[in-house]
Amino acid sequence: MKLIKFLPNFLTLLNLLSGCLAIVYAINNQIQFAVLFVMLGILFDFFDGFVARLLRVQSELGTQLDSLADMVTSGVVPGIVMSQMLLKASSKEPLSFTDGFENFPYLALLGFTITMASCYRLANFNIDVNQKENFIGLPTPANTLFILSLPLMQIYEEYHYISYVLENEYLLILITVLSCYMLNAKIELFALKFKSFGFAENKLKYTFLILSLVLIVILKLAALPMIILTYLALSMISNSRNK
Repeated sequence: MKLIKFLPNFLTLLNLLSGCLAIVYAINNQIQFAVLFVMLGILFDFFDGFVARLLRVQSELGTQLDSLADMVTSGVVPGIVMSQMLLKASSKEPLSFTDGFENFPYLALLGFTITMASCYRLANFNIDVNQKENFIGLPTPANTLFILSLPLMQIYEEYHYISYVLENEYLLILITVLSCYMLNAKIELFALKFKSFGFAENKLKYTFLILSLVLIVILKLAALPMIILTYLALSMISNSRNK
């Protein structure tokens, strides 16, 4: 019985492991594998809370573990990936920590502001009593999926028009600034937490899931950033109606 109670924390630690593997691949500029392990980590992140509620074993330890794991998977990884993109846009080699301090790519530091903003958001989330039902600011997993979707589209030739746009370092700097802002903005966003599965009480969540599925079918990889924008738009529409 005690082992079953540890299951949510074990899932959280699997999220952490996935994030560590994603970091290895991100540093080596193997974006496809980095994205794969980030998505796996986010999946573990979703189910650890679900299992904890199901087993009724929520704890302060679990809350802290969750944020620490998210800091790796959804904090460090997007910072590295944005750093890689900035360096590629400025016609330099991919990020490398092995060439010595004198050759350190200083532009990479800007990408890590996403890591810093993610850390601040996660710490604030743990002490903010107003984020139990909904989020205030963009959740770190959603922000991570948005950031990682950008270089992923650059890899595939069918998105060459998007790839060309994303080679502009000033656009990437703007995306970085907006990412840091949205992580900590005072904007209420709905959480994908189901206490029941009835349509009436989960209309907004089901609408989002259906729209996301439609976007994936139509746009494939390009759907990822659009899904995040749809999430923001639906949250703001819902907030407007509630007011």
